[in-house]
Amino acid sequence: MAIALWRTRGAQKTFPVLELNGRAIGDSTAIIAALERDLDGPALYPRDPAQLARALELEDFFDEELGPHIRLLAWHELRRDPRVMEKLAVRMLPGPLRDRESAGPAARLLASTFVQARYRVAGEDEAARAREKVLAALDRLEAELERGDGAHLVGEEFSVADLTAAALFYPLVNPPEGPSLIPEMPAPFEAFRAPLRDRPGYRWVERTFAEHR
Repeated sequence: MAIALWRTRGAQKTFPVLELNGRAIGDSTAIIAALERDLDGPALYPRDPAQLARALELEDFFDEELGPHIRLLAWHELRRDPRVMEKLAVRMLPGPLRDRESAGPAARLLASTFVQARYRVAGEDEAARAREKVLAALDRLEAELERGDGAHLVGEEFSVADLTAAALFYPLVNPPEGPSLIPEMPAPFEAFRAPLRDRPGYRWVERTFAEHR
């Protein structure tokens, strides 16, 4: 957090931070906008104004209505499973520290304390609400896919809407093409997502990672 604040001169306290053309840009939405404006390549913003407006609305929806809640739920369950939390915390340590005998418990304590302060994840009431929000976002994803071609949320090309939804559903689906920081998830989280594996939205996230990551 300190590094992010330093890089962005106090504007952003979390990663990612992109340094582009002498500027440090925080927040994924702002980073995508900067890349669209300054770099050539496949566009994430649809050219059609109506499709662009819809894509940006969906980006904002998943950012606000899925992102915070799926992070809270994942960290809530990780904090309740010391064994898995310790394995994750150790993997995030610098290499020379991982082999120390005391590294695991110390890293777990530090990580648990940090995520509680950062995400407020200790309460079961908050976790229950997060589960409801994740399911509501999955409902919205499937409804939007039904409106279109079933492969893309807006139009017939991969857009910022697809990128945002797939990326934020990553902790739920955990596709092999995604980040590998978390080797496993606690049993309660697995029990939550097990009935969702056959849902169209869940399978769409798997396909999207396989095709575009």
